[in-house]
Amino acid sequence: MTDTSGDRLLALEELTAHQAKTIEELSAELAAQGVKLSRAEKALEVLAKRLVALEEGATSEVPVTRPPHW
Repeated sequence: MTDTSGDRLLALEELTAHQAKTIEELSAELAAQGVKLSRAEKALEVLAKRLVALEEGATSEVPVTRPPHW
């Protein structure tokens, strides 16, 4: 009975070690994805501002005048 308990304990310790490693890897990946997302948000904000500036510069006000035949 001791051998079976020892084997079970060893199996549980191995499982715990693998799970801890997986959690650490997932945590590191999540942190990296957070950094990438932050960079993408900043780039999107810059592009949105540039687009607004281009749209504002492209629209010229049309003067309201009478057509020549009036």
